[in-house]
Amino acid sequence: MAEFQEGAPCWVDAMFTDVEGAKEFYGDVLGWTFGEASTEYGNYTQAYSDGKAVAAVVPPMPGADAPSQWCLYFASSDAAATAEKIKAAGGDLMMEPMQVGSFGTMVIAKEPSGAVFGVWQPGDHRGFEKMGEAGSYAWAEVFTREPEKADGFLPQVFPYESQQMDPGDDPETAGMDFKVFSLGGTQNAVLGRMKMGDDFPPEIPPYIQVYFAVPNCDQAVEKTEARGGMLHFGPMDSPFGRFAALTDPQGAAFAVIDLETTVGEMPSFE
Repeated sequence: MAEFQEGAPCWVDAMFTDVEGAKEFYGDVLGWTFGEASTEYGNYTQAYSDGKAVAAVVPPMPGADAPSQWCLYFASSDAAATAEKIKAAGGDLMMEPMQVGSFGTMVIAKEPSGAVFGVWQPGDHRGFEKMGEAGSYAWAEVFTREPEKADGFLPQVFPYESQQMDPGDDPETAGMDFKVFSLGGTQNAVLGRMKMGDDFPPEIPPYIQVYFAVPNCDQAVEKTEARGGMLHFGPMDSPFGRFAALTDPQGAAFAVIDLETTVGEMPSFE
């Protein structure tokens, strides 16, 4: 499979107190199947779509009291060097570079406005085996109240170019502060950045919203609610697809998007 470019999203995982409940939920909503838990690595369990690795779930480490949340990892050819860039750019390391057997090396960090992310230097585990198709990772956005901090940080750590979206005259986008980070122009966009408005309760910290592709957004929302999850936004049509923002029954935020159902013209970027 193709190598991931430096700074490209390459993997997602999440900690769940109730791993079996998470497996049942995402198995229903996203159609995932799951491999055997790796007892050597904290019962880390990979999720598959059509037999291809797309994510992982893991129980919290003993004594940890972290909320359930999805963590997006960005590819790095040298995790230690990326960790130094993170510190130099004003970010915080939550986990120093740690080798995970022969699989690779990971870092967990927080960008200056507060969103948590991971860095992955691949070994035997390269990353996503499937992307941009139903049942797999599709897109991600940094949600932050201090966009200038995230905007200044990201290109110092990864080789990103950035483009600001022109909100235009559409009432749906009026006042929206949205930026796209790419690895060589908007045709290779890899990450969005959205300013959190007053519609976000103050207790919600900055975070990275991970989008998973689904064949039908509305059906995914129905399954989420039927299994005790919550709908927070949408379903909404867009030029990128029909999407909705959700939380699962354990409180982890995620979004679903039907990439085939597109409405409207693509926005322009400055």
